[in-house]
Amino acid sequence: MTTRPEQTGKKTLHEGVKSAWPICLGYIPIGLAFGVLARKAGLSPFQIGIMSIFVFAGSSQFIAVSMIVEGAGPLAIIATTFMVNLRHLLMSSSLSVFPGKAGKLRLSLFAYGITDESFAINFSKFAKGFWDLDRAIVLNQTANLVWILSTIAGGFGGQFIPEKAFGIDYALIAMFICLLVFQLRGHIYVISAVLSGMLAVFLSIRVPGNSYIVIASMVAAAVGVGVKRKFLIRGKKT
Repeated sequence: MTTRPEQTGKKTLHEGVKSAWPICLGYIPIGLAFGVLARKAGLSPFQIGIMSIFVFAGSSQFIAVSMIVEGAGPLAIIATTFMVNLRHLLMSSSLSVFPGKAGKLRLSLFAYGITDESFAINFSKFAKGFWDLDRAIVLNQTANLVWILSTIAGGFGGQFIPEKAFGIDYALIAMFICLLVFQLRGHIYVISAVLSGMLAVFLSIRVPGNSYIVIASMVAAAVGVGVKRKFLIRGKKT
């Protein structure tokens, strides 16, 4: 018995959406919070939607909005968000072995939707052998659509929410504390985080604008890499 193309398509769509649903449940509240904060920062719902379409990176969008509020220049915003998103190079490289000989359009659609959450699910499913590029694209784009709609909805609702209501102004800080905690998986990561925080506070007094964020991050990352290499070399010698 052969499977009809339309049945295969429906199954692919169903499995992709089903796998994306846990991601969507997390994106909805964060997307709403971002939309509210972006609205408070002066962005219109249309601008919020455009930002979500072309950037599609929660942490970078939160950073950009906070830097816009603080009056940061375009170059500082671009440099900061670029560094935050460098991890996508590693994620996309790890996933590149699975699609095979796919067309540029399908690969572009897949790459566009890669996030921390979609990477984790897609990589796990690809590794188990029960997954393909079409299902992965459906998963990514479903999560993408939910994120975009959530941020726009937050933008429309933001005009009716009083300033600092519901602790929404704390959403950015809370999200980055959560992201930081998940990264503290060893002494080197703790050292890098503490050094980055202390250096950022010191440089914020000495350096004008928001460039101190980029400088502190780069210095702390370099120190972390140096310390890690030193320990690896010592381990090989012993």
